[in-house]
Amino acid sequence: MEPDVAEIIQKRMREQGLSFPQAVNEAIRAGLAEGEPRAFETPTFRMRFDPSVPGDKALALSGALEDESLVQKLAERN
Repeated sequence: MEPDVAEIIQKRMREQGLSFPQAVNEAIRAGLAEGEPRAFETPTFRMRFDPSVPGDKALALSGALEDESLVQKLAERN
């Protein structure tokens, strides 16, 4: 059993006066009774269109910007 889970079970045992098997069974029942998980929604944002950035070169531009950032970080270390 992982330490965080053991801590949760022990807390429930103390608070509710349960035995270890009772606390584990209640935790499992509570977890399974939640039903279907909620749908995950990814937030979206409207992006500005910049005509100076060619869309067909986006990956190359992204790579160049990342390289530039890494070079700058390495230069700051020295």
